[in-house]
Amino acid sequence: MKRKASAEWQGGLKDGKGIISTDSGVLKDSQYSFGTRFENGVGTNPEELIAAAHAGCFSMALSGQLGNAGLTAESINTTATVTLDKTEAGFTVTEVHLDVTAKIPGADQAAFETAANNAKAGCPISRLLNATITMDARLA
Repeated sequence: MKRKASAEWQGGLKDGKGIISTDSGVLKDSQYSFGTRFENGVGTNPEELIAAAHAGCFSMALSGQLGNAGLTAESINTTATVTLDKTEAGFTVTEVHLDVTAKIPGADQAAFETAANNAKAGCPISRLLNATITMDARLA
């Protein structure tokens, strides 16, 4: 399975602007800029999209882990907070914090913690953050 998204940027770093789109059409020409990334401008940014992806991936992974334990969640609510810090290497995603609240009939704390830890370790987006990145770069 492969999924695609694209971005286009025009102009300089601080005065430029860009758009992000996904093949599914869920995001279509969604605006992003220096202001939406480092200030409080209207639009999205890469770190927010990573947070959304991680929250969604983790919630699904937790549902799967609970199913393996014979449990079904009534609800799983996950907020992922991505921290972007300036380091010696430049701006770096240094942390992702998952805040999870789940309503699971019949679950005890130990079963929930085991499922949550397994989901955190096994979620593809969790593993992505340590992935090999390949690239084809062409100058038009």
